[in-house]
Amino acid sequence: MNMARESYQEQLEALLSDTIEMSEVVIERYETALRALENKNESLARTVIGGDDEINELYLGLEGDCIDLFALQQPVASDLRFVASSFKILTDLERIGDLATNLAGYALEAERERYPEVDVIYIGTEAGAMVSEAMDAYNRADPDAAREVAARDDEIDRLCGAASDAVIEDLLRTEYGDEGMETMDDVSRLLLTIRDLERVADHAVNICARTVYMTDHDPELIY
Repeated sequence: MNMARESYQEQLEALLSDTIEMSEVVIERYETALRALENKNESLARTVIGGDDEINELYLGLEGDCIDLFALQQPVASDLRFVASSFKILTDLERIGDLATNLAGYALEAERERYPEVDVIYIGTEAGAMVSEAMDAYNRADPDAAREVAARDDEIDRLCGAASDAVIEDLLRTEYGDEGMETMDDVSRLLLTIRDLERVADHAVNICARTVYMTDHDPELIY
């Protein structure tokens, strides 16, 4: 193996390692946002919001690495799929970071628990686990594990649908009088929370789809 080829292989390995490291930062921020939401913790929420620039900078740096590999190294087919898939996964991770920031913002605004029967923390924890396991499948280049993670999205969709229905049904059958405006704010915030948690799971599916494509050249999960 000549030095140029060795450097190229090192760049591919670094991209994998750096993508995993970025995922660890994003998942940690997401889990912190869930704790902030659960405990109405302003300090944790502001930590997540203040850290969004760091995630954006990580993303832009790794985006540049991917572009360099495309432009300068002319990767062969299997390596091209790896670089392209990693680039798409980085985009999903950056968006999960944005969703974590959204959740932290909701935590700052939430002063009451009007719908305790809607367990957004459970849904959020399950969605976060999907992201962690999807990244593990990517790291191990394990398409079967990726398919198993992606299959769990149906349950997240069911949970989110049931939670949204419960909130809307309560809104339709209850008269809130003078509390109407506050109620609408709470309902809107909760529905946005549910929507964002569902999107986190969707991004986990995207990561799985790119892993399957990267390893098996199979676009079955890409949509």
